[in-house]
Amino acid sequence: MYEPMLLGPGYAEDLRGSSLAAVERTGRLRLIHDLEDYLRMKPGSASTALLVREGVRSSMTCPLVVEGRNVGFLFRSSRKPHSYGEHQVAIHQAVAERLSQAVEKAYRLEELEAANKAYTEMLGFVSHELTAPLASMLMDADVITEGYLGELTEGQREKIRGMTRKAEYLLSLTREYLDLARVEGGQLDMNVRAVDFVADVLAPAIEITRSQFDDAGMGLDAQTPDGAAQVDCDPALMQIVMVNLLGNAAKYGRRNGMSRVTLERQDLLFRGEVWNEGPGFQEEDRSRLFRKFSRLQSPDLRAKKGTGVGLYTCWRILQLHGGKIRAESAPGEWARFTFEIPQPLRRATDPPAATDALGSRE
Repeated sequence: MYEPMLLGPGYAEDLRGSSLAAVERTGRLRLIHDLEDYLRMKPGSASTALLVREGVRSSMTCPLVVEGRNVGFLFRSSRKPHSYGEHQVAIHQAVAERLSQAVEKAYRLEELEAANKAYTEMLGFVSHELTAPLASMLMDADVITEGYLGELTEGQREKIRGMTRKAEYLLSLTREYLDLARVEGGQLDMNVRAVDFVADVLAPAIEITRSQFDDAGMGLDAQTPDGAAQVDCDPALMQIVMVNLLGNAAKYGRRNGMSRVTLERQDLLFRGEVWNEGPGFQEEDRSRLFRKFSRLQSPDLRAKKGTGVGLYTCWRILQLHGGKIRAESAPGEWARFTFEIPQPLRRATDPPAATDALGSRE
């Protein structure tokens, strides 16, 4: 840096008719050995006049080019005339090339961020707009099947049950996409408090997924030893985790088989496990389970409808809790998903911790 700085931040000048326009058009480096001589030849150049007043005598300018498009310029100045030779020119061009690559990457990241924001906003909007009419359709179907609008034949009742199952499936999709939109949009604000995990998290999750187990003829056993229920967590977010894990067990488990939920509290750890009989998954597929929109391609699982976002959402929520989740399976026999949360967790009223732990998928 030097004083005075007359050509500072915010300075703007029209490129038309200037020597910079030629640099932009040709993509070639511009080298001025003596700015005083240059100003005498181009007395109308306001930027050159300011540079001369600053004491600058040599100038080197190189375009920054991304995919054939000029996105800026890299300037280098000296207070001595004839300061730049072939070596300095080569270095300046190499630096400009590297900066162009950095600018391109920053531009791509900005594009991706904008696209991702638009995608999550659209996802959340569409899912939100679908939730109310679907819930209303289900209520209307219940009113009809209960006979409040007149007796139905068994054929009519079965037809409405089929419509109800489809609406429930669509409602579960909108719930998963709304959760994903919150995760991707950074809207998951942690509200950690001490809760009864069975009463505040597990029981509501079972109520939400009960119809899925009933439709599959599956039994569900909950093993909650004394003392396992008191947990520090965000109950609303952990309910999303339990709904997804239980829904997966019902969806991918063996028809007329069994599922089991096990909770365990240790001094510094809370562990939950959802196990189900069923086809499970191959070991080589395990790393793909928690990827967004990833679905396994085995014949037993490909026929099942799903979004591929539920387990990814679980992983993100457990990461926020400083916890982790892992998957195990005996192919053709069972699958098990286990999550762990450190205890105690920092609550909103606690002083901030020195560091925040990050969880892993497995």
